[in-house]
Amino acid sequence: MSFSAATTTLFEPWLQYQHPLVRQLAFCIASPNILQQLPHELTVVHNFQLHPDPVWQQHWKNYHPRLVALDQNPEELQLFLQKLKSTRLGLRFEMFIWFWLLDQDYHSYQLLGHSIQKIEGPRTLGELDFVLLNTETHEVEHWEVALKYYLAERDFSLPYWYGLNRSDTLSRKLNHFSQKQFQFDEALGQHIQRRYCVLKGQLYLPLNTSETLPTWVNPQRRIGQWGQQIAPQDQNFYRLQRHEWICPQHAQSSEIAQWWTDGLYKHIDQESYYMYRLPRLILPQDGT
Repeated sequence: MSFSAATTTLFEPWLQYQHPLVRQLAFCIASPNILQQLPHELTVVHNFQLHPDPVWQQHWKNYHPRLVALDQNPEELQLFLQKLKSTRLGLRFEMFIWFWLLDQDYHSYQLLGHSIQKIEGPRTLGELDFVLLNTETHEVEHWEVALKYYLAERDFSLPYWYGLNRSDTLSRKLNHFSQKQFQFDEALGQHIQRRYCVLKGQLYLPLNTSETLPTWVNPQRRIGQWGQQIAPQDQNFYRLQRHEWICPQHAQSSEIAQWWTDGLYKHIDQESYYMYRLPRLILPQDGT
């Protein structure tokens, strides 16, 4: 599969809303996982699944009336987000998922617990993000949720996708899911029957790449570009605020970039995203 920055047929319904928080909430629900399947390079210790894209599309369709109402009066969502004191985008993403799951009239899940710690004596074994009862299948599900931004290097195989902190790699995250986060068979006195990873965000490819994407990359999620060069196409890019990494505001939130620093930039007229990284932050590919 080849990459085309001109892809225009993607399912991106979050762009229709006006309020910044509602756009972010809609993205968290409607967007597909950045992976469409687990990479074959991953050694699976504790098995888990990814929801297919149509599942998220249906969740959005069911929730659309609520999103429209929140777009007109977002106070309830604003108050809920005020509980979050951290600026970490991953925790913000988790809060949006939590808000949606509490809206039980719009989906088939009963929330049994959130942020459930598993403790054995003096040791904390781990924490489960969400434990749910699927009221359609009558199965107890364990969900781990994560919002991630990974930059591809070298041959695009699993070991060479790096986060903005280079110790955070896609390979490390998936192994953490399999080896630790999905190790539990029980929570809150309930036997866990299904395990799901909700892994959303965006992947970025180097400029002018000719490499073929691995089959596990989800082609239904928009892919950005990254590089150390300023303005890869023209000068019509502006820098996004940190919260806009989840979903940009409806209106342009800053001036066209003149001075470039590390961060995510968006084209003023297109859904085109460019992650700029200062050269000094990029290590040689051999790790030396």
